[in-house]
Amino acid sequence: MLVSQLNIFTFLLGWFLLGLAVFAFVDALTRTDAAFRAAGKMNKLFWTLVLGIAAAWDAFGPGGPFGFVGIAGIIASIVYVVDVRPAVRTYGGRGRSGPQRGPW
Repeated sequence: MLVSQLNIFTFLLGWFLLGLAVFAFVDALTRTDAAFRAAGKMNKLFWTLVLGIAAAWDAFGPGGPFGFVGIAGIIASIVYVVDVRPAVRTYGGRGRSGPQRGPW
């Protein structure tokens, strides 16, 4: 019983970590490079490459998010969501032109 619960937890955690990496990757794609530079963070190319590799590795790599490369990718995803994304958002880093609707 405990083993099956652990398997379910690991399965759900793997999907959550994959979702986090994909979310961070897509969010980095939608930001402008100027916003990354204005926030004093690494450039957009760096973050999209790192997060894209993390998402691909979590989905298709051996060991998924629980291998060495997967853990490094998850750390990068967490750093992006917790540190880089809020800093870039303050500079209005959306890639589309025109006024944004709403306070978000």
